[in-house]
Amino acid sequence: VQLQASGGGLVQPGGSLRLSCVVSGFTLRSSTIGWFRQAPGKEREGVSCIRGGDGNTKYADSVRNRFTISRDNAKNTVYLQMNNLQPDDTAVYYCAAAARGLIKSSMFAIRSYDSWGQGTEVTVSS
Repeated sequence: VQLQASGGGLVQPGGSLRLSCVVSGFTLRSSTIGWFRQAPGKEREGVSCIRGGDGNTKYADSVRNRFTISRDNAKNTVYLQMNNLQPDDTAVYYCAAAARGLIKSSMFAIRSYDSWGQGTEVTVSS
């Protein structure tokens, strides 16, 4: 299983970015894909997840109504559309895959995931 995250960059406060995570090795329909982030000096935290099968999603309170997770099953790719970015969103963003549908209470648990991508850096600064 391989995950390739991309789309990070430098953006001004209030700006937008779209992250992509291309998954190879299993299909999105039978997995859960999560986006996590880690800021300097902080622990890795869950940002958003999408479950295969029913497409159920979960968002961290800090990003709800600003970020949107979606998937393209044909491309085996999961996206994270990030709008109204703020300096507190600055972090390295990672996508991760669990080879099963996770229940919501487990979606932000790092140990729930089997594979991780390499991370893409997002910097929000004026």
